[in-house]
Amino acid sequence: MRISIGMRTIKTAVGSAIAIMLAQFFNLASPTAAGIITLLSVTNTKRSSFETGLFRIASLALACTISFLCFTLIGYNAIAFGFYLLFFIPLAVKGKMSDGIPVSSVLVTHFLIAKEMTIGLLLNAFLLLFIGVGIAWLANLFMPDVTKELKESQSIIDDKIRQLLVGMSFYLSDKDTVVDCDNLLDKLKVALKQSETKARLHDENQLFSEDSYYLDYFTMRRLQVNILSKMNQVIKEIEVEDSRVVVTGVEQLLLKTASYFSEENDAKDLSKELTAVLVAYREADLPRTRDEFEHRAKLYQLLNEFERFLELKTTFSEKHPPRRL
Repeated sequence: MRISIGMRTIKTAVGSAIAIMLAQFFNLASPTAAGIITLLSVTNTKRSSFETGLFRIASLALACTISFLCFTLIGYNAIAFGFYLLFFIPLAVKGKMSDGIPVSSVLVTHFLIAKEMTIGLLLNAFLLLFIGVGIAWLANLFMPDVTKELKESQSIIDDKIRQLLVGMSFYLSDKDTVVDCDNLLDKLKVALKQSETKARLHDENQLFSEDSYYLDYFTMRRLQVNILSKMNQVIKEIEVEDSRVVVTGVEQLLLKTASYFSEENDAKDLSKELTAVLVAYREADLPRTRDEFEHRAKLYQLLNEFERFLELKTTFSEKHPPRRL
């Protein structure tokens, strides 16, 4: 059986060992607690690790306050610890410090065992926490740069969307064309889900700045693919003979979109092309039969969906101006 050891596991193991050694170096009581705190504080991203650490520090301050009141009024016994938990847990949850409940409570048990809450014991508890959290912060500063992977994902996804646009255009012109648009759509949805996850981690690894570009990009592409999925279904129901002039305009628009489809294109010129196709649609001869009317309605639905497809890219480009010219 093959065992895979990831970067997070290595950072946790090394960090926990260093935390214990530091606690021992400073002659702190219960030095292993620092290692456990590091273990619990190393997360998947810099931001989550930083936030977790801050919440645990605040959580310990709250825990010490409540435990002091309980131990002073009831005594250093199990009943007092029970009352401490009774008040501490709901307050910590309300203050969004749930992650700090186990760590803070373990540190509070040190007071229970010692049957006193001296300045020295309080300082010991906070130093254990600072060491554990601090080492976790340092460990999480070392995160792999996934920018190259995200750019590669962009390229792969955009290429598949181009293939899909071309396939849909060919299918409009010839229903017998063998184009597996359904398979392309399935692959795109899987790739986009994976890419959004990576982009979200990349965003959360920007500790003091936000870089939502890639997350917004893949979200935009996912919404576009959802629209293309609807368009794909509509195209299957359109009879091209009834509206040949308009359909030809749509075919050319899909091909042109595929040709100019890129990260940099803001879709404004393509929107103008779409407007021209809509004008041709409105000026075309009125349908003569019920079937023609239904096909014309499907064609109009297709154009509306494609308009939304282009608007998504325009909106994205306004928020994130092109990075490359």
